[in-house]
Amino acid sequence: MFPLGSVLFPGMPTALHLFEERYLIMLSRLIEQEPPEFAIVLIERGTEAGGGETRFRTATVAQITQLQSSTDGTIDLIAEGTRRIEVDEWLPDDPHPRARVHDLPELEWDESLRPLREEAERVVRRELARASEFGNIVWSPDVMVSDDPVEAVWQLAGVAPLGQLDQFTLLRSTSMEQLLTSLIRLTTEAAEMRTAFEDDDLGRELDELTGDDED
Repeated sequence: MFPLGSVLFPGMPTALHLFEERYLIMLSRLIEQEPPEFAIVLIERGTEAGGGETRFRTATVAQITQLQSSTDGTIDLIAEGTRRIEVDEWLPDDPHPRARVHDLPELEWDESLRPLREEAERVVRRELARASEFGNIVWSPDVMVSDDPVEAVWQLAGVAPLGQLDQFTLLRSTSMEQLLTSLIRLTTEAAEMRTAFEDDDLGRELDELTGDDED
């Protein structure tokens, strides 16, 4: 188990820089397995480095696709999310976090959901385009998604400009319809919140320029 301050979705890539000894040991064990897999779980309280964090229980299995070692003993890797799991029991660290887990059911696609999926894609791409006007974003509004409908929806959830707790809500979806509906709602709410902050910032800037500060 690899606790992080971010959420990984099935079908999404992640890049990690390993420098703590406990995770270098974990990696040395993983590369002996086929396929080399570990699980990324969101930190509920605490920090990524040092240990002692509290973790959520829903996680995503990540399969290592690339490895590169550095002269300073650290390792960079790229992995891709594959499936969701739920922690049944946290085990003592050895020295990295470990847990007993079970797989969560795969979300099933139904063609009747296509209009909802198209709406979700429009909302996500619109907000990515809007967010790109105000600063750097990780994903382009033109980012490609999979031809597989289930994987594509998870990827839309992964690129949507949302906070980690909103993403975690999406990760715990129990149906494709719930995932799509929540993705549309959370992305729209996040956009409305950003608009409110931007309007507030603009108002303060105008007040400073015109000298209309209230006493």
